[in-house]
Order: sequence, then structure tokens, then C-alpha cells
Amino acid sequence: MNNYLYYKRWGVVMEENKKLKSELGSRAVDVIENVAGTFPGYRRAHAKGNGYEGVFTPNGKAAPITVAAHLQNEAVPVTIRFSNSSPIPSHPDALSPVKGMAVKFQLPDGEVTDLITVTIPLFFAKTPEAFVDIVDFFKSAKDGFPNLKELATIFIKYPECKASLQMLKEMRSPASFSTCQYYSIHAFYFINADGRRQAIKYQWEPDDGLSMLAKEEVAMLSSDYLNEDMEERLQQGPIGFKLNIQLGGENDPTDDPTVVWSEDKQVITVGHLSITKKLDSLADNLLFDPTNITAGIECSEDPILHFRHRVYAVSYDRRTHNQ
Repeated sequence: MNNYLYYKRWGVVMEENKKLKSELGSRAVDVIENVAGTFPGYRRAHAKGNGYEGVFTPNGKAAPITVAAHLQNEAVPVTIRFSNSSPIPSHPDALSPVKGMAVKFQLPDGEVTDLITVTIPLFFAKTPEAFVDIVDFFKSAKDGFPNLKELATIFIKYPECKASLQMLKEMRSPASFSTCQYYSIHAFYFINADGRRQAIKYQWEPDDGLSMLAKEEVAMLSSDYLNEDMEERLQQGPIGFKLNIQLGGENDPTDDPTVVWSEDKQVITVGHLSITKKLDSLADNLLFDPTNITAGIECSEDPILHFRHRVYAVSYDRRTHNQ
């Protein structure tokens, strides 16, 4: 086969793969809508949330391993969104145990970069196909969680999902968005001035410490207690988080979000976030994307990480078109 025919066929294959991936992203959003319903104008996941503004101040400790502008020595403004994970915007806070924290850093050159984290350290699927299949499986579950017989079926087909589903079942509601630890789930690569790559995962550690509630305590709170709590706390002063990075080793997978790295890995605090004000509203066109990175950071090989970019794009398009 001559070079022209080879590259022409290669181009056709690549275009077909791109089309299939785009279709799978649309199918994933369709499945979420089939399970939870459609709520025009809202995100297809983490529908209920509030925006805040603040400042991130790096301490320079990340500088030897990345040239990322917001991780050097200069403080940068940030926009933060705390949210419930549920696709249903009217869900009470207590019915959505996993919480989200999305941060958009305003870089010195006018560009932005995003960091999206949640209060669980691992994901339930390691491929886009498994994600769609597992979410679709939950469509028939009563009260949002399958019975033991149904769970056995899904565990046989996708044994890697067992750890996260068990963790989800045991999670309690937090006392506050400010008393949770948040995890990036996915691995990323830091790139330094010499081009050296270091695998890392992010963690936000709360200044207020960790605090969860018992069921009896949650029962006495309003359906919007987390928003109310944040307003009260901000009246007393800024809310803070340390940004930590966990350094990956040779045996830590960078392509599988269903696996937690060992806890004995080195953890470095690379900066501090100070949240100072609640925003009246977030711009309707504001999009947080975990693959929106900057020079000095690269996405890992994790297929779910790249899949989220396509799913978020579909969700964003439908949300901004009030679908």
C-alpha cells in the first residue's frame, strides 16, 4: 500500500473513531436523562450548586515539578462552584451524598484552567462504555440503589465498580461544603522546565477539618442546609482549603480512576484557597471542564477523563439551549 492510501485510510479510521466517541458522549447524557429526568437549563449532573469567588495563593513548592502559572508564587483570582452530585436540581442536600467542588483559576495571561473534584476518591467505571452501561442499569433501581441480587449482577460484569458503590452506600452527609475533603479522581502529569513528567492527583483539604452528620442530625435540617451554612460561615470570615498533590509512583495506575493510589505516597501542599464571597449567580455560559488544563500540566491516559470532556460538551450545549 502506498503512503497516500495508507494515510487516507488512517484518516478515515480516525474520523470514524472521533464520531463514535462523540456519539457515546451524547448517549451518556441521554442515559442520565432517562434515569433522572430532563431539567432544561440545568447541568446533567451536579445540577444544584452555588458559585463563590476567592483567591488561590501558591507557595512555590510545585515550581520544581511544573511550570503551570498558577502554581508558582503569584496569587490568582478564582471562581468556585460547590454542588450536589444529583442530576435533579430539586433534590434535598441530604439525598446527594457526593459533593462537588469545581475551581476555575484566572491565569496571569488572561486564560483560565479548571480543577474539578468530588468527595469520593475513586470512580465507578474505568471505560466510557462501562459508564453508560452502569448508569443505565440504575434506571430500574428503586430508591436509587439496586438490591443485593441486582448488585451481584453488576459486580460480576464490572468488578472494578464494587469499591466505589460500597463507598457510596456508606457515605454520610457533610456538615458543610467546607468540612469535606475533595479528590480529583483522575491522575494528571506535571511538566517542569526540563520537560520531566510527574504523575499526580489533587486533593483539597479543608481548614475547618472534616465533619459529617448522623441521620438524626440531617433530618432536622432544611433541604438547602449546605447553602445556608456557607452563607453563615462567610459572614464570619473567609473559608479556606489547602491544595495538596499526591505524587504517583511507577506502580500507580494513571489510566484507571477506579483504583486509589496507596496512602503512603508523598503528599505536598502546593497552595491555599481562600473563599471570600458568594456570587449572586454564575454566568449561564460558564463551563468547568476537567480537561481544561494549562502549560505545565497534561491529562493522563485515563479514558474516563477524556470522555468527561465530550459528555460535558453535550451537557453544556443542551443546557445553554435550554433543553
